[in-house]
Amino acid sequence: MLTSKQRAYLKGMANGLDSIFQIGKSGITPELRDTVDKALEARELIKLNVLDNNMIEAKQAAGILADRTGAEVVQVIGNRFILFRQSKKKPVIELPK
Repeated sequence: MLTSKQRAYLKGMANGLDSIFQIGKSGITPELRDTVDKALEARELIKLNVLDNNMIEAKQAAGILADRTGAEVVQVIGNRFILFRQSKKKPVIELPK
């Protein structure tokens, strides 16, 4: 569970990030989940975008992907959201206490 201080720190880091995944009309597939899982292991902090033609909202998509990948939802704004999960092999991001 992230503290508000850690969440604010991660929001600041994610400010300059571009969305690396888009969730379209096919929704959250097992392939998307696996790809997001690999991206979280490599980058730890990722931004995703939910397209307008999707039947699911960004908040729901963030919750589903966070549950399925073991990540934390950092922020949801409009149709974008940020996920964080510390790398198991070699952590890069050091969170404030």
